[in-house]
Amino acid sequence: MKLGLEEGLQAVMKVQVTPEMFAQFGGHIVHPAYSTVSMIYHMEWASREIILPYLESHEEGMGIDVSARHAGAAINGAELTITARITKIKNLIIHTNVTVYEKNRLIGEGTVTQAVMPKSKISNLLDKGKEQV
Repeated sequence: MKLGLEEGLQAVMKVQVTPEMFAQFGGHIVHPAYSTVSMIYHMEWASREIILPYLESHEEGMGIDVSARHAGAAINGAELTITARITKIKNLIIHTNVTVYEKNRLIGEGTVTQAVMPKSKISNLLDKGKEQV
């Protein structure tokens, strides 16, 4: 990892809710509102944005844990702000707290944990997964 990654760093993303983000299963919309799946996707993405400038060319981040609470509904067109902030770094394990707001209203909150490791190690892990199938 490059120098400079430290606790307190944050990334902010702006997202507008679209029908593709609605709660749905098997292509059938359950609620015309921002889904928990989409929220977690955006939480992971915001957390990833923090580490990207600090990765060496031979490194990559891999999500290893996500915890989320979906606290409020956001409808089509709602403008969301997703903020991820590093709370802990230990042995190339990066912990972030993430919030999702529509204006001043909490939509969701949670944590994302990523491991930074050599791309070759990730490739080996994925190859082992193929062997088990």
